[in-house]
Amino acid sequence: MNARRQQGQSQCKASPAEAVFSIRRRCVPVLTLLVFSSLGGACSGPPVWRQPNDPLPNFPKVLLWAWQRPEDLGFLDPKKAGIAFLAATLTLSGEDLVYEPRLQPLTVPDGAFMMAVVRLEFDFARPAALTDKQRLEASTHILKAAQLPNIRAMQIDFDALESQREFYASLLAEIHEQLPDGVALSITALASWCIGDPWIRGLPVDEAVPMLFRMGTGQEEVRRYLSSGSDFRVKSCLYSVGVSTDEPWPAFPSGRRIYIFHPRAWTESEALAAIERAETWQ
Repeated sequence: MNARRQQGQSQCKASPAEAVFSIRRRCVPVLTLLVFSSLGGACSGPPVWRQPNDPLPNFPKVLLWAWQRPEDLGFLDPKKAGIAFLAATLTLSGEDLVYEPRLQPLTVPDGAFMMAVVRLEFDFARPAALTDKQRLEASTHILKAAQLPNIRAMQIDFDALESQREFYASLLAEIHEQLPDGVALSITALASWCIGDPWIRGLPVDEAVPMLFRMGTGQEEVRRYLSSGSDFRVKSCLYSVGVSTDEPWPAFPSGRRIYIFHPRAWTESEALAAIERAETWQ
């Protein structure tokens, strides 16, 4: 969620995510353009919406993304929604991996369902070497985030280029093997990865969240595809969707877990309105 996740980045060297999270706890991009060269073939099958058994049946049906800015979500009813908060950003730059922890306060209610999100980005000025060292460093930071207080799941957010897919798949396999017991693994996914370019099929994740906002080139094709009654073609994409409060929500089946992005810090009225809207889809 680089540009689509908005600004809010800080240059200060404040306390790391662990300190921000524990102190504040109460009682915690321009998108890579979609590639739809094969979408026509993907749409040729019979339109069908299906609801498989959710591999994460105890997860909330609504989660609010809390990005790199001060967020006070202490008003949330933990029975209504969970929180997926940005814990760290990792940037692949040449042979380096640049680590930025969460630098902004996050307040959550007691008993909140917490998902730690790690955003992976790449430096266009210094193409990533994608070395084993970078992969090991990335997995170390991600696994550290999984050990923050009360974490029930990890989510990796990476708009991987085609040349980065093998690196990403290896990273996910390594994380999957080492995650603590009881911590699920989620990834965000470009909508094209779930339809006409299903390279994520078979990755060792519990869910892949199709991002149905800031879709760039191809967004109208995705909207028409879903409006026709067609569903995603990768099993891990069938359990959840990602939407934003500042864009129209496309058609998608009821019963899916809904992650909601907000381009500003959440207010109580905006959060409750978004949760209520999502509940009408359940």
